[in-house]
Amino acid sequence: MALSKVGREFVLHWGEMGSRWGVNRTVAQVHALLYLAAEPMTAEEIADALSVARSNVSTSLKELQNWELVQATQRMGDRRDFFSTSHDVWELFLTVVQQRVGREIEPTIAALDRLAIEARKEKDTLMTSRVGDMLAFLKETHGWYEQIKGLPTSTLRNLMSVGAGITQWLPKQRKAKGER
Repeated sequence: MALSKVGREFVLHWGEMGSRWGVNRTVAQVHALLYLAAEPMTAEEIADALSVARSNVSTSLKELQNWELVQATQRMGDRRDFFSTSHDVWELFLTVVQQRVGREIEPTIAALDRLAIEARKEKDTLMTSRVGDMLAFLKETHGWYEQIKGLPTSTLRNLMSVGAGITQWLPKQRKAKGER
């Protein structure tokens, strides 16, 4: 797949953003390339398009498959795997959120639950308060996620529109620290 100037810039930027989000740059670039691709691609085609080592592509594809962002398919008479990703940005977003919730939020809630119990046993009021506040926030956020995760894309878009429109009736934003 030969990338256009826009395609190259998209892949490079997505790689840069991936590294800022804690994702290996090549992993993010492979995902960006597959997102742009009209057809599923082989690992060799990906390596050629990105000018990276085949072994780096294989590692990246495994990581993306672990995140459920890339699927492998086969073709009759061809031993190679062909890789693709969704082109639905909402599906991709929700997959990433689902993976982050399972890998980060739920284990953190479990740890905070345990720490809150320990803080109460130790009668450490400061830790009980601080850990309890964080635990309550994460549980509330997780509960909200659980309610919306199965909604159709059209409903999610409508919710975002309503949310954006309702801000006109909410109190003004807080000023940043140090502002008067």
